[in-house]
Amino acid sequence: MKKILMVIPLVFLLCFAFGCQNKAEKAELEKYRAQAEVEEQNKAVVKQLMEEFNKKNMDIGEELNTPEYKLHFPIGSEPKSTSQHREVLKAFWSAFPDMTHTIDRLISAGDMVTGQYTIRGSHTGEFMGIPPTGNQIEETVIGTWRFSDGKIAEFWGMLDMLSFMQQLGMELKPKKE
Repeated sequence: MKKILMVIPLVFLLCFAFGCQNKAEKAELEKYRAQAEVEEQNKAVVKQLMEEFNKKNMDIGEELNTPEYKLHFPIGSEPKSTSQHREVLKAFWSAFPDMTHTIDRLISAGDMVTGQYTIRGSHTGEFMGIPPTGNQIEETVIGTWRFSDGKIAEFWGMLDMLSFMQQLGMELKPKKE
């Protein structure tokens, strides 16, 4: 009986020691799980954004962007607000009314999502002074979205504007002296 009474405190001591160690590991694991969940939610927002762009939903920016949202894109040098981004979209959708966005891949880390998506459309309206050509365009865009509290705070987009313009029939020629 005395042996059992001596073993019971030892068992409790061991359980307490291993239980505390396990709690720290569990807390760290929960932190990583929570971060992974946030990253998946951010990717889901980008997917929703692209789906809404394909529906030509102009109001999606007000829902998914922070009030301080900034667009960084090769057209123009200054960052653009949500309302200015809307004007960029109007210009694209006016020139390419059937434009679609197809996500090729997305990678999320921390508060950033980086992805590659393809835009496709028919040039049936004026674009940047270029009259409609009827040409089909297909261009890959590399984009990075920065999130703040589950909303898009900034977007950086890059596409090959030379290739884009060539698909519209523009030619690159050397300067004449």
